[in-house]
Amino acid sequence: MVALITGGSSGMGLAFARGLAARGYDLVIVSNRGEELEAAAAALAAEYPVGVRTRCQDLAAQTAADALFEWCVSEGILPDILVNDAGVFFFKELQVNDLDRVQAMLDLHVTTVTRLCILFGQQMKERESGYILNVSSMAARIPAPGITVYSATKAYLRSFGRSLSYELEPYGVHMTTVCPAAIATPLYRLDPKLMRLGVRIGLIRTPEWLVRRALKAMFRGRRMLAPAFMNVWLPALVAALPGPVVRKLWKRFK
Repeated sequence: MVALITGGSSGMGLAFARGLAARGYDLVIVSNRGEELEAAAAALAAEYPVGVRTRCQDLAAQTAADALFEWCVSEGILPDILVNDAGVFFFKELQVNDLDRVQAMLDLHVTTVTRLCILFGQQMKERESGYILNVSSMAARIPAPGITVYSATKAYLRSFGRSLSYELEPYGVHMTTVCPAAIATPLYRLDPKLMRLGVRIGLIRTPEWLVRRALKAMFRGRRMLAPAFMNVWLPALVAALPGPVVRKLWKRFK
């Protein structure tokens, strides 16, 4: 049994790798951070009696998914589980000099994930078994200034995953989309002291907390998971804010 995890060298991706290794899955972890990737692979191999392979690759390119798929085929790797976790984040007003970062986010969150799901999903359909897990975000339900592209791409993943799950289901392939709330990872570059405080009071959850629930949902064949009470009240609160309030908040925090 093999699990392929993008963004598997740190944060939630590494937590997914640990969670699946604990269940006996050999791992293929993919990241564009070579040293961090090899360190993660060594730690996983030392901790669990499973095989760990690495693929150092930038997934934020329109051809990235095809290149990764072709490499897996050439290496004889047929993943039973695909976890699309790799992601990027920035908070700021969009300007012309952000276009490259915007395009990278679109390619990483939308193009690469879509193509990986279709390419590896076809293999799984032919074998009539397999699991795909995509990591969206609570931000999928919060179109807000500062995270304009991030929330839009995560909303795409939420919609795409739910629809594709129905297409894959008749072939014995299960697809789950996870929409985490605040998770303690380096992605958001939050001050470590604030991060620890958030975890201590339960406002921010650990990657391990999320992964336990996500994998349980995946193996049970759930289409969607939005854990944590914040997923209930925060999107509703933001949606209820009048336009003038949103404008004042944006002027204060941008």
